[in-house]
Amino acid sequence: MHTNKLHNRRSFLKQSLLATGALLWLPSCEDKNDIKHIKGSIVGANSKSGHIARDLKSRPSPTHTEQVDYLIVGGGIAGLTALRHLKNAGITSCKLLEMDNHTGGNSHSGSNKISQYPWGAHYLPVPDIRNKEILDFLQSCGVITEYKDGLPVYNEYHICHDPEERLFINGQWQEGIVPEFGVPAADKEQIRKFFALMASMKTAVGADGKDAFTIPLKNSTEDAKYRDLDKISFAAYLKQNNFTSPPLLWYLEYCCKDDYGTRLDNTSAWAGIHYFAARKGKGANAKDSTVLTWPEGNAFLATHLRKQCDETTIALQHAAVNIKPTASGADVLVNDVNKGTFYQITAKKMIVCTPQFVTKHLIDLGKLRYSMYDSFYYTPWLIANLTVRDLPTAKGLSLCWDNIIYGSESVGYVNANNQDVTRSSKAVLTCYKPYAYTTPQAGRMKLQKSDYKTLLKEVIDELDYAHQGIAQFIEQADLWIWGHGMIAPLPGFIWGASRLIANSPVDNKIFFAHSDLSGISIFEEAFYQGLDAAKNALAAS
Repeated sequence: MHTNKLHNRRSFLKQSLLATGALLWLPSCEDKNDIKHIKGSIVGANSKSGHIARDLKSRPSPTHTEQVDYLIVGGGIAGLTALRHLKNAGITSCKLLEMDNHTGGNSHSGSNKISQYPWGAHYLPVPDIRNKEILDFLQSCGVITEYKDGLPVYNEYHICHDPEERLFINGQWQEGIVPEFGVPAADKEQIRKFFALMASMKTAVGADGKDAFTIPLKNSTEDAKYRDLDKISFAAYLKQNNFTSPPLLWYLEYCCKDDYGTRLDNTSAWAGIHYFAARKGKGANAKDSTVLTWPEGNAFLATHLRKQCDETTIALQHAAVNIKPTASGADVLVNDVNKGTFYQITAKKMIVCTPQFVTKHLIDLGKLRYSMYDSFYYTPWLIANLTVRDLPTAKGLSLCWDNIIYGSESVGYVNANNQDVTRSSKAVLTCYKPYAYTTPQAGRMKLQKSDYKTLLKEVIDELDYAHQGIAQFIEQADLWIWGHGMIAPLPGFIWGASRLIANSPVDNKIFFAHSDLSGISIFEEAFYQGLDAAKNALAAS
């Protein structure tokens, strides 16, 4: 449907919006965005460390051997959660290896004189009150201040400040991101019917008495009436239910790209519905649509997880490159990235918290299990943090936390300064773009081969639809490439065999945890993956 050529994107935008009965404002196709004055570079991610295990030609001799009872490989949200639980359980003989120079995975952040800003995940919807472990964690880091009548009271600073979100459509910014301005009545009626259907899905219960859709997804019903929705695409499900409105389909594709990095036709219908039906959070001062966010995004949560661990057990820039199961546990070959040397750790139990495209190079579990990894599909992402002054605007609602452009291949930008009560004329805009309109391999190849100016120009061209001449207002622009940004819940993946096989432990000694083992890349799933793996490791004899 889309290409990376500007005139084709413009044609798509015009054709899509003509169907709504109104013409989208589009700036001139002339290149008026000179970027010579903009400072910045591509600052991440560290793909070299990530490829150590894949590129290792032979097994080096270790310089020495260490012994621990519990070893965690991977310092993302799952790994930190597992380490935190081990500490709370009184385990002292443990270690966490992280190949990069920071923990948190894609819950990472940067900062400048204007603001902190995210390099990945950037918000958390208020959790279901049944998710006690996450609520306890949020209370421990001050996000929840107290409970009233059994409901958590959220610190107002952490609740997304107004104005929350806007959409640029038909030449102006409207409040909210569901298309409304200039949308014909027939399309609005389809939108209303869709949300009514999703409201019924939110309260649906399977024959086993479990919610049809919930977080963590492991607690969802096993009823085939709902689980079979995973076997078809979201596009097919919408067609079956007579949802054909272009504005509605655009919005739903935006939602799939935003949470999964996928399109309607390659998103599981179960996952597409889950996006709308699984959020059931409540609070004394919050509702299920309330969002918690921070200038640094979910790096706030990752930082608090790490602080609640014994930080002396965390080894940064130490990469596991080979895991060999043994009768007593596992022998792990480790690369000290800074020194360029290798050593061995002998562990009684292990929790492997790496994504599966890394895990498959770490441990040989046979052809059957290795073949399962081919079902894990990751969309590459480009993140840009732009420091701007006096952002040029169009008609309608002023700058919000979340800002989306109708018809764009990207999923818009967030204002990292939104939670700052002392506003200035300058801001940091965090722009997100999944490469969803090509294969993951082609997307990664494009990102790897493109230079800074090419990628920055791509970001600016899309923003220029709504902020004409924006380049002249940008002072600094740094880019981050996530080659395997997030797991994609393709049809058949959520409740298929591959995910379950990849998540199964080895001899009750090696356990696995990562959000991609849930099939949905959100904080809550990573948290519960790490928690479950730690509990299972402790319980195993």
